[in-house]
Amino acid sequence: MQVRPPLPARRPRLRGRAHAGPRRPRPQRALPSPPFRSRRKGRVLSPDTILQIDSVSKRFSKDLDLAERTARKLGAKLAPVTVHAVDTVSLNVRRGEVLGLVGESGCGKSTLGRMVAGLTTPTQGRILYNGQDVAKMKGAAARDAALKIQMIFQDPMSSLNPRMQVRDIVGEAPRFHGIVPRDRMASYVEEILDQVGLDPSMGKRYPHQFSGGQRARVGIARALAVRPDFLVCDESVAALDVSIQAQVLNLFVKLRQDFDLTYLFVSHDLGVVEHISDRIAVMYLGRLVELGEAEDLIARPNHPYTQALVSEIPTFETGKKTYHAIEGEIPSPMNPPTGCHFHPRCPHAHDRCRVEVPALKEVAPDRLSACHLNDRAP
Repeated sequence: MQVRPPLPARRPRLRGRAHAGPRRPRPQRALPSPPFRSRRKGRVLSPDTILQIDSVSKRFSKDLDLAERTARKLGAKLAPVTVHAVDTVSLNVRRGEVLGLVGESGCGKSTLGRMVAGLTTPTQGRILYNGQDVAKMKGAAARDAALKIQMIFQDPMSSLNPRMQVRDIVGEAPRFHGIVPRDRMASYVEEILDQVGLDPSMGKRYPHQFSGGQRARVGIARALAVRPDFLVCDESVAALDVSIQAQVLNLFVKLRQDFDLTYLFVSHDLGVVEHISDRIAVMYLGRLVELGEAEDLIARPNHPYTQALVSEIPTFETGKKTYHAIEGEIPSPMNPPTGCHFHPRCPHAHDRCRVEVPALKEVAPDRLSACHLNDRAP
């Protein structure tokens, strides 16, 4: 089996904060995509937008059960509970790039990924694929979009049918949609397995006969089998050992080059996202708080929440951690704080943060941040 190259060594970082003078607030909306050079990867990305997330929100409601309805009839002040999982998020994803989406558990990043993949319907807002509203697509256009946007799940064991052989799991979708002729199906599945670093002879095995890293590769193979353009990777390496994580991340890099793929890479681990992403979007309690080029965002985080995440990235460097760690627990999305959602845990919070929602605005070239501190003089 071919040995995958190790992840590149981390470069020493200059820690500091990008300051900008007061700027006029602008509404959070998807911005046009100029030509963009990924400094870390050394390649120029396409200015074309393959996916546009336009002011998307998702709310989940929990109706009252029988006991609660009875209590309300007796005078209890009870109402259905509404969870604001995603709150007015706008993003553009350029063709061929890796956009990392990072945040704590419960921040809404996986819900946003599921909406992009078409597994969950937005409560409001639009998701445009190649300029067309996915929700309004019908017939062949809807089918094509469903095939072109695939999702790789966090736990491959729970998403793989334990009663099916891997060759049937990988070949099921292309066979159903007529992507590959029946007489070529066996060789096609073998090619896909080989592309993800699995021996084609393993196609006769069942999911429980694979290791965690191998099952992750099976999940990737299943997504690739329908020839997608866009992959939503939801915590795809979270359950793996560090050494296996490196192998799978290198596989993602290779597949991106081989198949010209675009990734939305969802993870709670900023250290993992750092290695693979061209740009990074940071979410907190349903809202987008910072967006920027990966290397610059890691070196000079602007938002206090991003600074806290960066300070927790493991490093051999000493004397470089200058940011405050996050204190306390993430608030409940059923009862989020007013104003800036992060203000109860922010070491720099002031009165304005408690009452006014900060706008996501440009604070430096190719950098957006939602923090009132940017409106103060340096």
